[in-house]
Amino acid sequence: MLRDGAHFGADPRRAGVDMPPQAVSVQTLDPPGHTAARRPLVDALRELDRAEVAPMVAGRARALLDELGGRDSFDVVTEFCEPLAVSTICRYLRVPEPDPVWFAQVAETVAAGMDAGVFPDRREPAMAARAELSALTGAWLADPPPDGIVRAVADAVRTGALDGAVAANTLRVLLHAGYTSASKLLALATVTLLERPGALAAFAADPSPHAVDELVRFCSPVQALGRVCVAPTELGGRRIEPGQDVTLFLGAANRDPERFDDPHDLRFDRRPNPHLGFGRGAHSCLGAPFAAVQTRVALTVLAERSASPRALGAPEYRVALTLRSPARMRVALG
Repeated sequence: MLRDGAHFGADPRRAGVDMPPQAVSVQTLDPPGHTAARRPLVDALRELDRAEVAPMVAGRARALLDELGGRDSFDVVTEFCEPLAVSTICRYLRVPEPDPVWFAQVAETVAAGMDAGVFPDRREPAMAARAELSALTGAWLADPPPDGIVRAVADAVRTGALDGAVAANTLRVLLHAGYTSASKLLALATVTLLERPGALAAFAADPSPHAVDELVRFCSPVQALGRVCVAPTELGGRRIEPGQDVTLFLGAANRDPERFDDPHDLRFDRRPNPHLGFGRGAHSCLGAPFAAVQTRVALTVLAERSASPRALGAPEYRVALTLRSPARMRVALG
């Protein structure tokens, strides 16, 4: 379904449903508009020196743990995973890092708004928070750095390859999605490993791409995606008409016993592993390779710092449907 652009789309206008201008971005456009918005991002990501990513993440992770090392315990979510993700996405974008506490609060308010259909009181705060992020990315776009993703988007606007409003929305979405997916994946992976004796050490002993894939499958933050039907079709033996919304529960798909043997077991050697943690098709996660590197490196650094880090009690989870993640979990390095 995620690859079936002929029958399902991210852009509701294809089904005759209006979309507010501030929502039109690479995330909500379908080809060919999506292709035009995504192209400068893909080109800029290709130009990034991937060899620099792992050392950059490791250096920042070690610096954060140095700051926390003199304490008996710390909140691994708010004091390690989230500030690391802020630093990482801003270095990818070649932009100054905002205050990490402010940014985490604003980003979480936007994320909470994804569930406004169930929790209506989250809608207005999310809109206000989204405006704050738009102001931040708008300033970057008005005065872009000499290279990198923001410069590529600004150049696409200047040459007429990309509409200015779509570019601004896309940059906001990229910042938020890049931070949110990376921080929540790392937080969930950390919680998952610390809850299982010996799991962090086992991962660090062989932090292969297969092991990271298994963490993404097992504890992916993205639990659901929405699409709109744009042409009559059938799905699972049921007739779907244009204009009808369809929700895909990716978290359930990643535990489907028909696709994965022992789906509730964490197995670092699982192959094949056709998980949907980073999506599929035209709207698959642009930053998936970088989120995977951040997860691998950060967990390895955490294991290097302490042979026996331990959780001090159960994690506290956010009340959320679309994006799953812990809000807090205290950890002692031992």
